[in-house]
Amino acid sequence: MSTVDERTPRAREMRPYAAAFVTRVTARNRLPLDYSVASLRIVDFLIDGLRKGGADRERVREALSGLGAYVGEVLVRRAGAVWMDFDADQCAYFGQPVGVRMPDGRVWNPLGKVHNRFDIGGPGESLQIFYLTLHGRARRAVA
Repeated sequence: MSTVDERTPRAREMRPYAAAFVTRVTARNRLPLDYSVASLRIVDFLIDGLRKGGADRERVREALSGLGAYVGEVLVRRAGAVWMDFDADQCAYFGQPVGVRMPDGRVWNPLGKVHNRFDIGGPGESLQIFYLTLHGRARRAVA
């Protein structure tokens, strides 16, 4: 399990962190990162591109953190989740300092899911499928 990256923003900083990431990556590209569930397919595509490019994790650390924040923010906006700071046990388990809590109380680790997609790849680590099979999300989209 990786050690927790102290450079990762805390829960209260994740929404603006995700927004700044989206602004940065869409400034020169026409990527449809609109916080929709469908946009998670683009996240899969972007991570696969980083993998195929042979980038090592440290070189793409910032991009993976931004993508993880984006995925978490999709969960917040579309599934009713809220950002949360993990306690020490959760940090040790997830290898991340922040995650999301779903309306039913379940805790998920979107930053870790992004790292898994980068490290393992393949359809089993798809962020779009992760959302679509996610337990505990709100029945109705939340804006």
